[in-house]
Amino acid sequence: MIALLDTHVLLWWFEQPRRLAVAQRRVLAKAGDARAVGVSDVTLWEVALLFERGRIRLALPLDEWLVRATAAPVVERCGMSPAIAREMVDLSATRDWDPADRIIVATARVLGVPVVTADNRIVESGLVRTV
Repeated sequence: MIALLDTHVLLWWFEQPRRLAVAQRRVLAKAGDARAVGVSDVTLWEVALLFERGRIRLALPLDEWLVRATAAPVVERCGMSPAIAREMVDLSATRDWDPADRIIVATARVLGVPVVTADNRIVESGLVRTV
């Protein structure tokens, strides 16, 4: 895996690719074959919640969108592991963050990959490499 995608980046990739920064596009262009980008299961949960609340519109029905957005070999899904749960607890500086962001940062740290994000809180935290 070359990087882990933040929720908004996954949405932009499929719905509004022009919003992606050049560096983010480069990472996504490398995805495929043996070099997948990661998507945390918590990201799928966030997308579903945003859709349910009417905060986002998707070009496809939700179930189809989620399947396509996590299709191998371009994307590798990342579930919660004991190591990720422990890492999240160890990141005391993130206790007041959105829980999904905490899980995404902890996942990237455990996997040793950067997070592709435009979230200033994550970028400025210095807790994980970002693109």
